[in-house]
Amino acid sequence: MPVVSVVVPAYNVEKTILETIRSIQQQTFSEFELIIINDGSKDGTLKLVNCINDPRIKVFSYENAGLPEARNRGIARSTGEFITFIDADDVWTADKIELQLAALQKNPEAGVAYSWTSFMDSEGKTFSKDQPVYFEGNVYPQLLMGNFINSGSNVMLRRQAIESVGKFDASLRSIEDWEYWLRLAAKWSFVLVPHYQILYRQSATSMASKVDVMEHYSLLVINRAFEAAPPELQHLKKRSLANTYQYLARLCITHAPDAEKINQGWKFLKKAVSLSPSVLTKRNTQRLLIKWLILRFLPQKTAQGFMQRFGKMKASNDPRLKA
Repeated sequence: MPVVSVVVPAYNVEKTILETIRSIQQQTFSEFELIIINDGSKDGTLKLVNCINDPRIKVFSYENAGLPEARNRGIARSTGEFITFIDADDVWTADKIELQLAALQKNPEAGVAYSWTSFMDSEGKTFSKDQPVYFEGNVYPQLLMGNFINSGSNVMLRRQAIESVGKFDASLRSIEDWEYWLRLAAKWSFVLVPHYQILYRQSATSMASKVDVMEHYSLLVINRAFEAAPPELQHLKKRSLANTYQYLARLCITHAPDAEKINQGWKFLKKAVSLSPSVLTKRNTQRLLIKWLILRFLPQKTAQGFMQRFGKMKASNDPRLKA
């Protein structure tokens, strides 16, 4: 029986899935099963994965049901004591499984291990590193203020931890990973592997186009989380909302900044400040405001020149990490 189960949800990812699988196959820890959940792909995804000769790989096909349900299906098919997920367009460093597994084995009270994240563009080029955080043990307050885990491709979970909180919420079309980490943090300790081990792929256009969906589900998750949070943590709700709106503002202003997105970014930024005026004292907020002013009031060519000198701001520097 494998020690670790790796779950890969796959939906129309023929351009990236082989790179993802290679990064798993090249892990320094090899006692794992690789469970690929083909979530109703219409492209060549299934044909590609079926051509890979590796006895550790198990492929299961279903009708499309979305990312959270694909993860649930992977959990149901898994047999390992520890379970980890990676989306089919992301990549791991070779020591990801080894070091996260060692961290959990060394800390039997911990249910979740996480690492730091680097971000790459749609072509697979690393363009920035996330701000490192050092939260361990009871991370519930920090996680209420923002998703410092960053993606569903990060954590390794103890099976008992999964059994204690149940399934991913398949009704969520966004932010479903943050909602799940919050449920885990309410019951389990987290342990950090202080290395950049996850390469998370971001598409600027797709992220900017989903801000309305992200806003809707972020508010839903935040309201649900604080309904369950104890009284002594209720004061963090405004900070959580402010950090979320600042993050949405950054997506609008940094990615595809046409006039509509620039105006939407300004509305989000004003909401963030009204909820928590202290965000104005943070350097990343000040940089975001300067960029908005340049884009809003200078001619396009002039603004582009200023942006090149000013330094390109990346949405990967999620302001929720600075809470």
